[in-house]
Amino acid sequence: MVEKHKTEWRVIVGRATGILVLLGGILLAAGLCDAAARPDNSVPSIFDPRSTPAESIYHLSHFVLAITGLIFLVVFTLLTYAVIKFRRSPADNKREPAQVYGSTQIELAWTIIPILIVVVLFLATARVIHAIQDAPKPATALEVTAIGHQFWWEFRYPAFGIVTANELHVPVSNPAHPTPTFLKLLSADTDHSFWVPQLAGKTDLIPNRVNDTWIDPHQTGMYLGQCAQYCGTQHAKMLLRVSVDSPEDFDAWVRAQSQPANQDPKETAGKRVFETTACINCHAISGTAATGRFGPDLTHLMSRQTIASGAAENTTENLLAWIQNPDAIKPGSLMPAMKLSDPDVDALVRYLETLR
Repeated sequence: MVEKHKTEWRVIVGRATGILVLLGGILLAAGLCDAAARPDNSVPSIFDPRSTPAESIYHLSHFVLAITGLIFLVVFTLLTYAVIKFRRSPADNKREPAQVYGSTQIELAWTIIPILIVVVLFLATARVIHAIQDAPKPATALEVTAIGHQFWWEFRYPAFGIVTANELHVPVSNPAHPTPTFLKLLSADTDHSFWVPQLAGKTDLIPNRVNDTWIDPHQTGMYLGQCAQYCGTQHAKMLLRVSVDSPEDFDAWVRAQSQPANQDPKETAGKRVFETTACINCHAISGTAATGRFGPDLTHLMSRQTIASGAAENTTENLLAWIQNPDAIKPGSLMPAMKLSDPDVDALVRYLETLR
């Protein structure tokens, strides 16, 4: 009997220790997430907000975590007490415990209290959603249309006549000169979701429907995001970058992007390859016969840091590999392998490298 009693205690202590270790791991993970992000923003985190919508979500998450954490501690404490207090003893002799009818007061308490908790969480969440979705658009706001494609992002700036891909440039917004960016979200094919954790929450892009979101970044820098809605084979590599520029840098970027495509007379062979192959059916380059819309606009291709929607750095080697065999970098990307000869590929890459 003594040995059996010790065994039961070992089981109880072991399980309680396991739960405490799990709780400690959860708290440690939350602490690491809440720690300061790396200076280059290479690890996007909702716990390092840099925009008003993201800050609202951040404060709401702390409020919800505090309430649910308190609920967990209360339930865990009561459960541990019940396990220890009412554990089976040798004197029980496998008898059925006394059957006691429930208390009306207790029944009301554990019905009303959860309802009140849910109502509080609902109201807090609804307040944040309302503040973000119904925020007024100031006259100084920048308007951008974001279109989700399988599997890349298209960004259009109606006021400037600029079309680019995968890398969104916006000006920094500060209290003295607020310049928020309002995004109109469209989909060209299936469901997508625009998500830059440090700037705003997730907003879906749905075919035949217009959704909106906005950001007002408070610090310059590069912020990473991606599609947060499963949209097909390469959903995980449908990445995006948001470059938050100073007003001067943003104006310089707009001027550069407004220029027509560079026409280098030394690279006419590469331009001929581009215009006489299937490239012209999908891509557009201003000042040429290429007006395709199925793929990214390449007018200023080399001004971007990445290709394949962030799947690879924009280097000569990666550009060459991307043209020869897209599946080697991004399987299922929907871009066909062009099957060009080595001289044609080299000439095409040299031409594309002039598009700055």
